[in-house]
Amino acid sequence: MITSIRGTLVRVLEEEARIAADHFEYQVLLSDWSRRSVQMNLGEDVVLHTIEYLEGDPRRGRLTPRLVGFLSEPEKEFFELLCTVDGIGVRKALSAINRPIRDVAGMIHHQDLDLLSTLPGVSKSTAERIVAKLRKKVAKFALMVERVDVPKESGATQDVIETAYLALVSVGHPEADARKEIDRVLAGGKKFRTAEEILSTVYERS
Repeated sequence: MITSIRGTLVRVLEEEARIAADHFEYQVLLSDWSRRSVQMNLGEDVVLHTIEYLEGDPRRGRLTPRLVGFLSEPEKEFFELLCTVDGIGVRKALSAINRPIRDVAGMIHHQDLDLLSTLPGVSKSTAERIVAKLRKKVAKFALMVERVDVPKESGATQDVIETAYLALVSVGHPEADARKEIDRVLAGGKKFRTAEEILSTVYERS
């Protein structure tokens, strides 16, 4: 199973990106939000977390392997959770995620059916099923820190930053304070490979 792909972003189309890696060009399906987020990186190296699935009707023997890409592991996890709702498949889930997953998770967590039903492909009845199935499972996504421009010298990935941020919030730090502390240590010039290293630096000053 292909769990991630690293290569040069050569094209961004309506529902997908094309990644050139090791003499191959891969088609990777993206949510509308992810597609808009990466389209400014044409010609640059990117890393996408991926899942594979078979699209088509097995009764007719027409199955096509597909790759779906995500900008972070939390985005991938949220997508897989959304696909557990009856009536929501891969394509519908990708279409529905046209905002940051923090925003979509917040709609579900707060049971905002009106706003949730404005997402592409989500009717009022679908919104009700989503809330009923996922309301108690999306709190951590609703608390996610927004994607930031991470200083390259810090060596930290978005996944590492998300984990550190959620850890601070879980032990009682207000969201704004947690974000401020992480911004402070990232700007300090140190390199961070793990969330634990970020947290240790946050508490060095305490």
